[in-house]
Amino acid sequence: MNRIPLIDPATATGKAAELMAGVKKKLGLVPNMVRGLAQSPAALQVYVEASGALAGASLSARLREQMALAVAEINSCGYCLSAHTLVGGKLGLTGEQILAARRAEAANAHENAVLQLTREIVLRRGEVRDADLRTARDAGVTDAEIAEIVAVIALNVLTNYFNHVAATQIDFPEVKPGIAAATAAEGSTCSTGACH
Repeated sequence: MNRIPLIDPATATGKAAELMAGVKKKLGLVPNMVRGLAQSPAALQVYVEASGALAGASLSARLREQMALAVAEINSCGYCLSAHTLVGGKLGLTGEQILAARRAEAANAHENAVLQLTREIVLRRGEVRDADLRTARDAGVTDAEIAEIVAVIALNVLTNYFNHVAATQIDFPEVKPGIAAATAAEGSTCSTGACH
């Protein structure tokens, strides 16, 4: 049951109605998460505008979905795992690639480096080691991409945390978190709870 009531797009007014109409035009529907965020048009606007800005990122939509899957798995967000599994499939990710992304892994070296850095940033709450950045750069990850990785993570943490707080009812084919390897970074102090 949703702990934050959902706004019905048919009866919404003002900025919330405008933003939900834009989401519906883009996606063909207004997901429950958007309907919950609509309780605050300002919060919904942050989500919509950040999503729109990142659509122009150098990181591809497909790679951003892989990142979203990794972040959702780490944060145990069933709503976001469900949504991004569906979207990732529509962008051509296979079931195997989706599972790999949830573990922050990819067969492509550049994608793998992005996902590994994503994982370290999330698990270490941004306090990555110089070695993590060096490894990413050695795999061809640019400084612009590093900035975008942080922005993509921030957007996904926003949605993960909102869905946890709101207990948003999943309105996509349900995917449950639970890949153990996604949440325990080898050698990471965060996996032991010692991260600051």
